[in-house]
Amino acid sequence: MMARVLIILFLALHLTGCAILAPKYTRPPAPIPKKWPKGKAYKSVKAIPGVPTVKDLNLSEFFTDRKLKKIIAMSLSNNLDLRLAALNVERARALYGVRRAELFPTVNATGSAYIERVPADLSPTGESTTEEKYSVGLGIASWEIDFFGRIRSLKKKALEEYLATDEARRSVQISLVSEVATAYFTLAADRENLKLARNTLKTQQETYNLIRQQYEVGLANELDLRRVQTQVDKAKGDVARYTQLVAQDQNALNLLAGAPVPEDLLPRDLASVSPPRDISPGLSSEVLLLRPDIIAAEHQLKAAYAYIGAARAAFFPRISLTTSAGRASDELSGLFSAGSGTWNFAPRIVMPIFDARTWAAYRVSKAQREIALAQYQRAIQRAFREVADTLAVEGTVDDRLLAQQSLVNAIAETYRLSLARYKEGIDSYLSVLDAQRSLFAAQEGLIRLRLAKLANQIRLYAVLGGGAK
Repeated sequence: MMARVLIILFLALHLTGCAILAPKYTRPPAPIPKKWPKGKAYKSVKAIPGVPTVKDLNLSEFFTDRKLKKIIAMSLSNNLDLRLAALNVERARALYGVRRAELFPTVNATGSAYIERVPADLSPTGESTTEEKYSVGLGIASWEIDFFGRIRSLKKKALEEYLATDEARRSVQISLVSEVATAYFTLAADRENLKLARNTLKTQQETYNLIRQQYEVGLANELDLRRVQTQVDKAKGDVARYTQLVAQDQNALNLLAGAPVPEDLLPRDLASVSPPRDISPGLSSEVLLLRPDIIAAEHQLKAAYAYIGAARAAFFPRISLTTSAGRASDELSGLFSAGSGTWNFAPRIVMPIFDARTWAAYRVSKAQREIALAQYQRAIQRAFREVADTLAVEGTVDDRLLAQQSLVNAIAETYRLSLARYKEGIDSYLSVLDAQRSLFAAQEGLIRLRLAKLANQIRLYAVLGGGAK
């Protein structure tokens, strides 16, 4: 009989691969232009010799600053957001293993002993008796034979959800790396702003001391003294403000790194950091399909297709099998004697006739597919917009930097001439005051633009799907 049971199990396992009711998946067309946008705000997108694309440049090659690389390595080891994403992947993989295991029968080994004494007044023979029963065996309990692919569809759904979770982990890693790099350059920019504010305060203090001396001997009026005092007070406020920002930037970097960053790894200013390498977006927008968030959305769409297969299979009969084979005897010593073999075979079939929940579940599965499709297409459109915005910044930031540098130079010369005219008594201090304010604001703007260019390079690498290698 054991041979018969094994033959039945083999045929059942073979037949479970005969039918699956999930619709065939085909990748939907991308709802975006095939080429990157063109116009005055964009550089002409073309292959530039010596400028790699995202696919040709890994993480360590893109970032060239030695200190920044070490901080990124710290964050990849210690950051709790990334650790949580990795744990979610482990959980999804385990859930997939549970679904996959449902395809196979669960075989249990059993052993039992039954001993009962029956008193004489209850015994049919009128004498007290002792009944004994011993048994051992192997059994399969309620194994569903997946003729119509319900379990396989659920397994496919779990697999796609696991793969989507893994891509979500890659997205978290890309986001983490870009945030670490941006925080690093922001700290460098604010430290440079702090240095600028301190230098400005020093200059303003020297000017105040000079005018106060002139005022005391009657060579300057009180109005000029009060005007220069306002500049000293403003410069002190700027120093305090950037001292605060530098501390907050360092706190943010420590949080992203998952541990306090050593002082020797922190940047002094923007001039001391090495910028990332230039990259090309390539000629086609199809590179966006390699972004992990879009791949994750596609896996969720595939999972929705598989869920339809499981919902369709619910309309068909469900066949399950319970069977066991072993030995039984009324004496322990006779358990393995000839003729003590025992077996049972109990197939069961359930044919759904009417269940409103089945039809509702099928409608839910179809709606879920439409939702997943819309989410997939929306992810592509958002990705295209992110790249287009980044390319617009890349196409204009150099012109803005040139203009801002020219503005700084012009205002610095204006300040120098105004101060000289004031010292010669030709002009009032009001013109010097206006030039000082304009110069500090222009220098701040130049630092912001330099930071914006660095941050945009990082963002372009991230929105094109780099940073997860």
